[in-house]
Amino acid sequence: MSFFGKIFSKIFPSANAADVVAAPPAPAAAGAPAAPAAPAPIPMGDVPAILDAMPGAASLNWRTSIVDLLKLLGLDSSLAARKELASEILYSNGEPGSAEWNIGLHKQVMSRIAANGGTLPPELRG
Repeated sequence: MSFFGKIFSKIFPSANAADVVAAPPAPAAAGAPAAPAAPAPIPMGDVPAILDAMPGAASLNWRTSIVDLLKLLGLDSSLAARKELASEILYSNGEPGSAEWNIGLHKQVMSRIAANGGTLPPELRG
């Protein structure tokens, strides 16, 4: 299972992680067959309410911190794990591990959650 699939399945345990799309498909080169379309998102639920109800959420800043989001979900939050996640979702802005990079990575993860059917307020979508 992909790293992003693990994140998604921790938030939505009943979701089929195999249907989760971590990154948008790459555009097809001229003359090449088009890439298969991503599956249509299925409304999954209110992500902030789900995360706020998890044990330990009150003591973590999961709304802006990728490290705290991963900790809340019980996933590896090390720099190596975050680099793996960034590579998977095609995020490369900033120096890995920097505050700018971590904030941007968090925004991209939230955008991908929304793109896969999670309900998020605009300020969390990045």
